[in-house]
Amino acid sequence: YFLSDLLYFPLYYCIRYRRKIVRKNLVTAFPDKMKKEIILIERKFYAFFCDYIVETLKLLSISKANMYKRMMFKNVEDFDKYVRQGRSCGMYLGHYCNWEWITSFPMYTHEQAMCGQIYHKLENKVFERLCLRLRERYGAICIPMGETLRKIITFRNENKPFIVGFISDQTPLWNSIHYWTNFLNHDTPVFTGTERIAKQTNLVVYYADITRPKRGYYVCEFRKLTDSPAAFSDYGITEMYIRELEKTIIKAPQYWLWTHNRWKRTREEFNERYEK
Repeated sequence: YFLSDLLYFPLYYCIRYRRKIVRKNLVTAFPDKMKKEIILIERKFYAFFCDYIVETLKLLSISKANMYKRMMFKNVEDFDKYVRQGRSCGMYLGHYCNWEWITSFPMYTHEQAMCGQIYHKLENKVFERLCLRLRERYGAICIPMGETLRKIITFRNENKPFIVGFISDQTPLWNSIHYWTNFLNHDTPVFTGTERIAKQTNLVVYYADITRPKRGYYVCEFRKLTDSPAAFSDYGITEMYIRELEKTIIKAPQYWLWTHNRWKRTREEFNERYEK
């Protein structure tokens, strides 16, 4: 963490990496907070963001024994129960705490379970190889976003229970916007593909609630949202996820990825594009 501490000052004060976006996001998400409170969250976020960078790179070399000490999972036995029944599971995550360390999950699961995470292919092949190396080190497989449904169906047809993680708090493309909800005081378009896949493949759906009890240590508690996704009306599961994520962020806002321009797409512009 010495490197993280060195990185903080130039990133925050000199380069000022995305500070305008971060400040705007925080001010509009928490309109009742005073300016000094916003600045405190902002500084804590950048300090954590530097930790996130060095922690993620540490995935290249950290031992399994050390990872066992630093990354704890709760309610893993729930997954094991469904895996033994031949059921596949999906977990909702956000860009919160160090989501990259969740890739260590295969070390904790039932040996019959295949584990994977969805990712966006990168144009830079060097960075893509690095990302795959980081994320597959503990036995998980990376699935390109466009191949998710086909891959899950393939595993199901082969009678291989599958546990897959979906980071679902990103901004959807214009032509993929199907649902809006209030999220952190914003009218927000949300990604609905995870719910659609869960219903089509009958996944048991969980939310991964991550906390950081102290620097360099994380706890991920899995909470089941449903084992009957088809019983929900459209976007019902998505709404449950958004509410859970919002509660997580409000408790400790410094650990969410505020550098992302999350609210760049507005309903007004959406209506202008598609109301014809």
